[in-house]
Amino acid sequence: MSTRTAGPGSSRTAGGPWRNWAGNVTSRPVREVSPASAEELAAEIRRAAEDGLRVKTVGTGHSFTSIAATDGVLVRPGLLTGIRRIDREAMTVTVESGTPLKRLNVALAREGLSLTNMGDIMEQTVAGATSTGTHGTGRDSASIAAQIRALELVTADGTLMTCSEKENPEVFAAARIGLGALGVVTALTFAVEPVFLLTAREEPMRFDRVIADFDELHAENEHFEFYWFPHTDNCNTKRNNRSAGPAAPLPRLGGWFEDEFLSNGVFQAACSLGRAVPPAIPAIARISSRALSARTYTDIPYKVFTSPRRVRFLEMEYALPREAATAALRELKAMVEGSPLKVSFPVEVRTAPADDIALSTASGRETAYIAVHLYRGTPHRGYFTAVERIMTAHGGRPHWGKVHTRDAEYLAEAYPRFAEFTALRDRLDPDRRFANDHLRRVLGD
Repeated sequence: MSTRTAGPGSSRTAGGPWRNWAGNVTSRPVREVSPASAEELAAEIRRAAEDGLRVKTVGTGHSFTSIAATDGVLVRPGLLTGIRRIDREAMTVTVESGTPLKRLNVALAREGLSLTNMGDIMEQTVAGATSTGTHGTGRDSASIAAQIRALELVTADGTLMTCSEKENPEVFAAARIGLGALGVVTALTFAVEPVFLLTAREEPMRFDRVIADFDELHAENEHFEFYWFPHTDNCNTKRNNRSAGPAAPLPRLGGWFEDEFLSNGVFQAACSLGRAVPPAIPAIARISSRALSARTYTDIPYKVFTSPRRVRFLEMEYALPREAATAALRELKAMVEGSPLKVSFPVEVRTAPADDIALSTASGRETAYIAVHLYRGTPHRGYFTAVERIMTAHGGRPHWGKVHTRDAEYLAEAYPRFAEFTALRDRLDPDRRFANDHLRRVLGD
């Protein structure tokens, strides 16, 4: 294996295939680079152009699509990590693009700060999470990308561009969720606020009641989400609201028992059994859906919003107009009950307010997210195809990092600002240095 070192960063011939977290995507880059600065990254992009190679950046591989796959140069941002600065007057934090969300959350908490909202896992890099539109749930607070106040981007010709509402605003409007198509993000500036407490109330609830009260549950809670267990009428709901305290974290043993032993260890065994013996899945679902009991706890945000996810799976998620959610969920339940499908994973439902990012799944409309999962290695095509049919009938927009079959023709209709994004791509990357087969499908060429 040949190696070329350039300062603190490095470039080497790829030693083998790259695989994503779920194991469903594999690619074979010509070489891998690990730049230690935006300047080194720009040099690698110019070198790729000289060699006629495409360039893609990969974080922790948590996307289920081939959005990061390349047969050219694979950029690993492992040396582009850490907090650059905290501005307490502006209440912002600027962080290197390869920083994992977990490290950011812990570092902010140490400084008495927090993001306003976040997703339910924090293994992704900040750039990977924002570039694909990662989100949590919120009545008033939107995705992680909507909390970006500025970003730094290296474009196809090696230019380092700073973008905000005041500087290159047309790029900022799109690049917060840029799909890796506009350039390589090297730093992000997020809005932050003083760390606060959230009280989480988790409670089992019947499907019909959740559906009947969905609008009320959404309106009355800052953050509402629920899981429905297919083959049952059982749901588990979670309501997160700000609290004056005092903090009352989960007991160490009790939290470990439910979040690790039941939700990961026992669930892993149940999924393995279901994959081996599919007819057992409905019985397993009935047991699983009754295993988690009601609980209430109060803690700092990232300890409430996020939870460990150690069972590997494939996922499809669609963003619907919020008013379409309950009808789509009833159709989804009827489809599962009327088919031979055996579904071992719960269906996850969350919400988001409208935002102003060109390719955000919540762009211009209040949104409900419906996510379906299957244990890794389980045949997924039949289930996901049936779900996608329901979601697209309601004007659904697929999550950019999760399994779907939509193409540019469909997405141009789903996103009013789609042409704005593709025109900017033509300007910033006319030679498609950052293209791959997946982007050709979803953005056109």
